[in-house]
Amino acid sequence: MRRIGSSDNQQPTGTWRKDGRCRPHRTIGALAAAAALLPALLATSACGGPADAATGDHEVTVMTWAPSGTGSADRPGMTALAEAVGRELNAKGGLNGRKVQVLTCNEHNTADGVSACARQAVDAHAVAVLGSYSQYGSSFIPTLESAGIPYIGGYGLSTPEFSSPMSYPVAGGTPALIAGSGRQLVEAGCKVVTLIRPDTRAGDTLLGYLAGALKPANVKLVDIKAPEQSNDYTAIAQKAIGDDKAGNCVTSALGSEPTSNLLDPYRRLGPRHTVLASVIGSFQQSVVDSTGGDSGPLGGAYATGWYPPEGSHVWDALRGTVRSYGNGDTAIDVSDPGVQTTWVAYEVIRQAAARIGSGKPLTSKALRNVLDSGEPIDTAGATPPLSWGMTSMLPSADSPRLVNTSVTFQQVQGGRLVEQHQGFVDVRWVLAGGRPPA
Repeated sequence: MRRIGSSDNQQPTGTWRKDGRCRPHRTIGALAAAAALLPALLATSACGGPADAATGDHEVTVMTWAPSGTGSADRPGMTALAEAVGRELNAKGGLNGRKVQVLTCNEHNTADGVSACARQAVDAHAVAVLGSYSQYGSSFIPTLESAGIPYIGGYGLSTPEFSSPMSYPVAGGTPALIAGSGRQLVEAGCKVVTLIRPDTRAGDTLLGYLAGALKPANVKLVDIKAPEQSNDYTAIAQKAIGDDKAGNCVTSALGSEPTSNLLDPYRRLGPRHTVLASVIGSFQQSVVDSTGGDSGPLGGAYATGWYPPEGSHVWDALRGTVRSYGNGDTAIDVSDPGVQTTWVAYEVIRQAAARIGSGKPLTSKALRNVLDSGEPIDTAGATPPLSWGMTSMLPSADSPRLVNTSVTFQQVQGGRLVEQHQGFVDVRWVLAGGRPPA
């Protein structure tokens, strides 16, 4: 765990005694240093910092977590970007005049790991957790709820992120992406859409969203369940391509590594008529580049994303931050939706802090009051204006906090992911189980 915006000469935090308990000092910065040295001990002992250490009126602490060193789930660019944003904020006067301390935590892609991160956020009196990635929402959301800490801009991998009153998602998660992919393929003239998706309960849910998007156009849906861990997807690719007729389309809703493993046999099979599609996160610009651009299997492929393409001017400020404050960290891929989500989350807190003003303490409660007010937050074009007021809630018992129901339609053209449909496409009606607007 690292923290940005602190001085380099702070003393170590607390003393680890022979009985295994922690005797903490009052310095939050030192606390973060000790946590960086003892992640395993923190995960088992929950001794993350002093209970009486509070964030002062002129200092604010936030946290960003993501898995690292675990395999295909890794998102080190998210925490690396959080550090870069912290450096930039402090170089330019802080968060509306307040010095920023950015804590980052490796959640190890485990329930215990993210639980430890959440406890560290509580112990450090973080005012928010921003732009983070974890599939274990049921393990960390209750901890944040008990402490009143808002979770702003999670990646959207778990149901609690779209139902907890402490969660403020900035995108629609996989449900919006797969619903959007269905509508994009309807527009592309597909007659049959084959979904390649994980053989999991979450995969079952995706099937329902895609079916809802295709049904009004009477497009046939074929379901192919794929193992999450496999190095050979040849049989899956063959089944998806089928008779390779015009009007046949395939959309993949697998993770990034399984999608990469799928692309090789798809390329070797060389379908002539089948149209390939996927969702951003399963592949992105860096994957297009590594697989041969237009001459590779992704040439002409459709993609549904939460945000504008990486080449959009919307991301100029993000690129500038990475260039000036990223310290050359190659983990920060501007085309990665996790990095983009983290950027949007920090933009939300910037806007919220400005509304609170410099004369009042920036607390978790003050942040929640701004976000719950219903007054939209402008993210400079990365998303439609965001609002978590009651009138913006999705009419869904399972995911009322899924307030951003818009997606972007993209396509690989000239080796680049570009906008295939100008602006955002709202799929709220699909997610709410309704009919398309007249």
